[in-house]
Amino acid sequence: MSLPDGFQRGVPGADLPPRVLAIADEVNEALWTTSVTDVAVDLILAAGDLPFDYLDFLASTLDRPLVFVPGNHDPDLSGFSWRNGLPLRAGFPSRWPGPPGGINADGRIVEVAGVRIAGLGGSPWYNGGPNQWTERRQSRRARRLVRLARGAPVDVLLAHTPPLGVGDAGGADADRPHRGFGCLHDAVTSLRPRWLLHGHIHPYGRHPPEQRLGDTRVRNVVGAHVFGLGPLSRTEAP
Repeated sequence: MSLPDGFQRGVPGADLPPRVLAIADEVNEALWTTSVTDVAVDLILAAGDLPFDYLDFLASTLDRPLVFVPGNHDPDLSGFSWRNGLPLRAGFPSRWPGPPGGINADGRIVEVAGVRIAGLGGSPWYNGGPNQWTERRQSRRARRLVRLARGAPVDVLLAHTPPLGVGDAGGADADRPHRGFGCLHDAVTSLRPRWLLHGHIHPYGRHPPEQRLGDTRVRNVVGAHVFGLGPLSRTEAP
């Protein structure tokens, strides 16, 4: 497989299928062209703060499912429901602003392309915009996600913001918008994901190393990353 410039690959020798294109925060211009057809993946995972027409282009051109969570710069996607394919808000037909065909995993557990994904979007609260959460409210959302899992592990925890002290901008000493969520530590313990994929923290040209939270691999996917998720969990809920 030939990849355009600017992509980060998986770890040699451990790059096993299913393969994903994981993206967040920064548009990779090489992706927004026909050269993206050189990328062979099974699934697209987007961790927030990317133009929705960019996500739609990728999903349509690659003809692969797209799962995403919103970032703090994305519009408010809450309050929507669907009836016979028609988006509704407060019971009335309303245009959904998200990417057509994309699966919003925020606050949900979904299984797509054989991958079990838990989603937790948003950033720490800093100015009251959409998709911003205090630690207390994000903790409540994370506990609900754990209840939805019903004791079964997930393969990927897809978050916009990293855990506190693990891939954020300095732990408790970071400025509020770029501090990680402490509640993600408990979520990882309960959900037991093989991967935690996040954005939000811009590496500004550097390649931040992968980190660990217990047995979970924590990866900053700002930009464009192509890699294999490796063996997936097949554990059934009790």
